[in-house]
Amino acid sequence: MSHQQDGVRPSGSATALSEAYDTALLDLDGVVYAGGEAIVHAVDSLAAARAGGMHLAYVTNNALRTPDAVAEHLTELGVPAEPSDVITSAQAVARLVADQLPPGARVLAIGGEGLRVALRERGLEPVESADDDPAAVVQGYGGPDMTWGRFAEASFAIRRGLPWFASNTDLTIPGARGIAPGNGAAVEVVRIATGAEPQVAGKPLPPMHRETVLRTGAKRPIVVGDRLDTDIEGAFNGGVDSLLVLTGVTDAAQLVAAPPEHRPTYVDRDLRGLLTGQPEVTPDGDAYRCGGWTASVRGDALALDGAGDALDGLRALCAAAWASAGAGVCGLDAGKALAGLQL
Repeated sequence: MSHQQDGVRPSGSATALSEAYDTALLDLDGVVYAGGEAIVHAVDSLAAARAGGMHLAYVTNNALRTPDAVAEHLTELGVPAEPSDVITSAQAVARLVADQLPPGARVLAIGGEGLRVALRERGLEPVESADDDPAAVVQGYGGPDMTWGRFAEASFAIRRGLPWFASNTDLTIPGARGIAPGNGAAVEVVRIATGAEPQVAGKPLPPMHRETVLRTGAKRPIVVGDRLDTDIEGAFNGGVDSLLVLTGVTDAAQLVAAPPEHRPTYVDRDLRGLLTGQPEVTPDGDAYRCGGWTASVRGDALALDGAGDALDGLRALCAAAWASAGAGVCGLDAGKALAGLQL
C-alpha cells in the first residue's frame, strides 16, 4: 500500500528512505549513470544505503545489455553488483513470450545481445531473419548502430501475421551528449510500416513489475527513477511508493503538470534522497507549505512565496498544482513560480 494516500501532494517520511523500505528498485539510465558514467553522488549514496542494510536492485527498460554486462559496468563504476541484482525489460519480455509459445520456439530477435540471452534463458531460440521460420517477433533496444534493415526484417515477419512483442516503448534514452531516440522510437517505425500493435513488457506495464518481484522477493520496495511515464507510472500500477530524482529526463515543469499516475511519492535532486527523510507538505487553507515556502493559486497561475531549499519550493508547487487539478482546474501557468527556484 502506498504511503501517498491522496495523490494530491508529495509525501513525507520521518526516517531515511533507505530505512523505511527494504529494497530500492533503481532505474539505471538517468539515475545511476548517463552515457556510461556515474551520475554525481550516485556511487556514495548507493554504498551508504547498502551499508545500512537496504537491498539494491537495478531495474532497466534498456534491453541492449545482459545482466552480466550491466553488473560488471556497475561494479567498475564503484557500485558492486551481481547479475542477479539486475532486472531488464529483455527478461520481462522473454517471460511474456515464453508464456505464449512452446519451448524451443524460434523468435525473430530485433535487438542486442541482452535480448537474445534473455530469450535463451526462457528456452526460446533467437533467429535473425523473417525467413528463418520464426513463431514471433521480439523487438528491444539495439543501440545507436542498429540498421534500418532490422526494422524491415521485423516488418516482413509481422505482415505475415506473426505476433509482435516489444521489450519497452521508451521514446528516448539519456546519454552523455543528451537525449537520443529510444526503443519506443524504433517500435513506432515498425508500427507505421505494419499497422500492428505489439505486446509490451517493460515499465510501466505489469509484466515488468511481475518480473521484478519474482527476481528480487522485495517486501517493502520503493521504485527510484527519473521518468514519469515509465518509472513513476510503473510504481503507480504496481501499488508501490516511488522516488523521482531530477538527474534524468524529467524537469520541474513536467513534474508540476503531472497527472495522478505520474506523481511520485517523493522527489529529490539525486540519489542522496535515499539517505534522508522527506519533509512533509502540509495544507494551509488554500495553500500548501513545505519548509520555508508557501505555494498557492492566484488567478490562472501558480504563486510561490518564501525562501529556503528550492526543492521544498518545488514540493509545495506540486501540491498546489495537483490539488487544483483534482478540483478540475488544469493548465495553470507555473513559469514565473518555477523561475524563482534554483534547482
